[in-house]
Amino acid sequence: MNAQTFTSRDFNREPGRIKRAAADGPVIITERGKPIMAVMPYAEFERLKGPPANILDALDMEDVGDIDIDFARPVTFPRPALFD
Repeated sequence: MNAQTFTSRDFNREPGRIKRAAADGPVIITERGKPIMAVMPYAEFERLKGPPANILDALDMEDVGDIDIDFARPVTFPRPALFD
């Protein structure tokens, strides 16, 4: 999801446009080129601030299924000492 970006001047001059844009996804407001706030629907805010329903929701990350993990033992992995 790509956030739309508006300047603080746009925020002051066209609040209706910002509200309509926020209905489609987060809107970032910048001041002198740096993000200073985000605008989002109140329902999304409530969802984000509330506690997760369960551990799976708490650990849910976007694109988590795309992570590749190599469980192969490296050649330089230390081996236990052998004593006779």
